[in-house]
Amino acid sequence: MSKYLVTGGAGYVGSVVAAHLLEAGHEVTVLDDLSTGFRAGVPQGAGFIEGRIQDAASYLDPSYDAVLHFAAFSQVGESVVNPGKYWENNVGGTLALLGAMRGAGVRKLVFSSTAATYGEPAEGPLTESSVTAPTNPYGASKLAVDHMIAGECVAHGLAAVSLRYFNVAGAYGQFGERHSPETHLIPLVLQVALGERESISVFGDDYPTPDGTCVRDYIHVADLAQAHLAALEAASAGEHLICNLGNGSGFSVREVVETVRKVTGREIPEVLAPRRAGDPATLVASARTAHERLGWTPSRPDLTGIITDAWNFARTHAS
Repeated sequence: MSKYLVTGGAGYVGSVVAAHLLEAGHEVTVLDDLSTGFRAGVPQGAGFIEGRIQDAASYLDPSYDAVLHFAAFSQVGESVVNPGKYWENNVGGTLALLGAMRGAGVRKLVFSSTAATYGEPAEGPLTESSVTAPTNPYGASKLAVDHMIAGECVAHGLAAVSLRYFNVAGAYGQFGERHSPETHLIPLVLQVALGERESISVFGDDYPTPDGTCVRDYIHVADLAQAHLAALEAASAGEHLICNLGNGSGFSVREVVETVRKVTGREIPEVLAPRRAGDPATLVASARTAHERLGWTPSRPDLTGIITDAWNFARTHAS
């Protein structure tokens, strides 16, 4: 059994990872300031500290074997209008966390990174060697942290893995997605199914894709959690390993909407809207590195299954 600190463990992905760690027999403490997470999201059996990552030195001690770091602001639009918030928390907070880990002698880190570090790629599938050119402060802050971690590995022997997620979706039992405001496609379409939203906007239907709508790579949140457990085993002292996490294939906006109709049996009115600036036609990951280095392959790649799990969660947590 190992002991882990999970920062941001009251949020969507962090709570699912914390639950998987507990199921694997580990000791888990969640550190979260509840600014975007939920106290009810902390899995039963986990310790809980309500606090900020900037103050991690007050909570970390040598008894911890590793940190899994999810505590970040992640709203792209908000990052554009309030970039300082993202630099202060995502970058400044992680800098403080790395210092606290060094001081406590905790020498292993798994970091929640993002495909937003790549920006608007001209081609795909994206690999870890693809050009990183983030188009917003959120993606830029995550890329800055990746650089920061790389330096820590070289200078101080940290063992670190950054996992760059593509579109995380689905739910795991009582743990699911409930952002405010919500910006992700699947929960937005489910809000229409629940009668909480009148229609779903389809931003452009003239892209060079099979049905003209944007294609994205969706990964089940439980598959994502398994990758984090594998990353803990694969982390090597002095190395910063970066792995993309995705299914390696994509689903269009129209495919998502049609699958929600089938799963829920509800009408889903669509409204065609102009293209959004900066929306690439296709974003799909190559997860070859994760397969080779972590021994990880998604076990829940089916869109129907992803949406079914998300729908079951949405119905039990409807506003």
